Amino acid sequence: MPDSDTDTDTAPAADSSQFPDAAGLTPPRHRLSTRIILLSLASLLVVLTMIAGTLWLSWKLEGAGAAINDAGSLRMRANRVAIELGLANAGQAGARDAQIQAQDATLAQLRKGNPVRPLFLPDEPAIHEQLDRVAYDWQHELRPLAQAGNGVAYVQALPAFVAEADRLVMLIEHDSARKTDLLRLSQAGLAAIACVGTVAVIYLLYLWIILPVLRLQDGLRRMAAREFSLRLPVETRDEFGTLNAGFNRMAAELQDLYQDLAARVASKTAELERQNRDLETLYDMAAFLNQARDAEAMARGFLQRVMGQFDADGGSVRVMDAQHGKLHLLASAGLPAALAESGNCMAVDACHCGDATREGVVAIADLRRTTRRPLLPQPSPCTREGFTAIAAFRIESQRGAIGTFALHFHAPRELPPSDRQLLDTLAQHLGIALEHLRLSASARQLAVVEERNLVAQGLHDSIAQGLNFLNLQVQLLSDAVDRDDLAEAREIVPMLRHGVEESYQDVRELLNNFRSRLTPGELRPAVEETVERFRRQCRTKATLVIDDHGNRLPLQPEQQLQVLFILQEALSNVRKHAMAAHVTVSLSHGHDFRLVVEDDGEGFDPAELGRDGEAHVGLNIMRERAARLHARLAIDARPGRGVRIELVLPHGDQAAGAERQSTAGPAMPRLFQESLP
Repeated sequence: MPDSDTDTDTAPAADSSQFPDAAGLTPPRHRLSTRIILLSLASLLVVLTMIAGTLWLSWKLEGAGAAINDAGSLRMRANRVAIELGLANAGQAGARDAQIQAQDATLAQLRKGNPVRPLFLPDEPAIHEQLDRVAYDWQHELRPLAQAGNGVAYVQALPAFVAEADRLVMLIEHDSARKTDLLRLSQAGLAAIACVGTVAVIYLLYLWIILPVLRLQDGLRRMAAREFSLRLPVETRDEFGTLNAGFNRMAAELQDLYQDLAARVASKTAELERQNRDLETLYDMAAFLNQARDAEAMARGFLQRVMGQFDADGGSVRVMDAQHGKLHLLASAGLPAALAESGNCMAVDACHCGDATREGVVAIADLRRTTRRPLLPQPSPCTREGFTAIAAFRIESQRGAIGTFALHFHAPRELPPSDRQLLDTLAQHLGIALEHLRLSASARQLAVVEERNLVAQGLHDSIAQGLNFLNLQVQLLSDAVDRDDLAEAREIVPMLRHGVEESYQDVRELLNNFRSRLTPGELRPAVEETVERFRRQCRTKATLVIDDHGNRLPLQPEQQLQVLFILQEALSNVRKHAMAAHVTVSLSHGHDFRLVVEDDGEGFDPAELGRDGEAHVGLNIMRERAARLHARLAIDARPGRGVRIELVLPHGDQAAGAERQSTAGPAMPRLFQESLP
């Protein structure tokens, strides 16, 4: 066996280009694991083949033994038939026939075989020919004599049949002896293969694993002694070849590190400083973009910071109008007025900045050497204004490309990959910030629209219906005046006065509702004030029950305001429609927040409410506000038995509402209030 202490410095090293590097993957056909698996499979296949052969021989021998037994029984049964023929006068004809049938069955089974027992004849033609002769002698000579009861002739023919049966048994025994010898030989071969295979596997494993490990161990020991000129031979294409190649590269790198350590430390220090500077730039830019509230100011501040970081002479930020294929200038810095005005609105395909919306990054070190393009004027506007280099980057958001920003340089400039990556990341930050501004504006607009929709529904449910009633009464009054019917006019005037007062009360109620402003913890006084105002507006007796001893965090202002609006709408419905003598308002804040408004008025039929839902705008408004809270609103009503309205805000939705309040900005009702004069 090779000596593990051989000097590896002088060992011939194979060409490392033929082998996988240390960082790569070894091809499957050259892997050590592949060879070990193939060796194991080959050994297993040989062993299984030998075992299968011995099992097959054993099975054949077992079947042949059963065949010898049945073939020997042919002689016995033939003699029993002779005995039964001699005793035929004693009434033994039935036993004779049974022996004949048994003899027939034995011959048939020998011919067909029986794998279950197992029983079958060997696959030798001589044995099958001998069985045919025995069967022929029985079927054509002995069996007819036995059935005829001719015992004398049967006994005379019996010796010849017995001799043929003996010959059949001898042929089977001879074949079984041959197979027994073959079985013993295969077992001996299996033992020999096991011994040789074990030695071969041990030797191969030594060559494949132990010897390379010893070489690596020796190399590591010498490397620890700072013998960095050491190189291990790369003689195989397996994992150890990869390890040896990696070891050699490691030794070369360590040798270079010790020879040029100062230069490497300086290079790494500069790289770390650049990365720290990039991180600081990203942090400062993210802080600025989070504080900006105007897109143009954001873009201008972005350009100032980026131009200062990369010593650019000019810069521009453009947003894309995807519908018309245009780029609109959002902000610029350092660009001549003529260039800024000419580029205020241009086609996407008409400039290098537009190319960035498709390619992501367009960096041109020298504009004077660019290839002419049909849509680009020659020379380009940037070149005419004295710029010779440009770098444009795509501004992206979740909606896709939304614009580009570009840096302009008077002198030719080549941006390294690290700077391109940093600028591309800054462009993504700018895209996210612009998209955030757009979404914030959309959210504010949506909040105003939704709150105005609720106001419109409230007006429709209260003032619009009152004005419609007044319009009808005015028409009736006009008709009565035309007819000089003073009596009818006197009846209409009080109704007009009552309608005007009712509309006035509705207007005051709406103004009071939308002037409500709450902060955490102010829900109870607001509810008490609402119930007290209800008591002043009508004669219905109102009872307020508040249980706020659950030691739970108070609702957020937005949630409190929606609960207060639902309570005001419910009490307004009681005042206008219920004709109730008593109403109870229950407020509890245990594990869940619960508001219950229950009256003993006339009630209504829920089926009619389903058929005529548009006429009950107040209930629809309460449902919409409950859906905004993610709360459950249950309305239980029966004709003549009053109405029970229950609002339940689960504990989990209270926390979710707090999170939405902290991230969504001002509450929607306040947006509406601030839009009022």
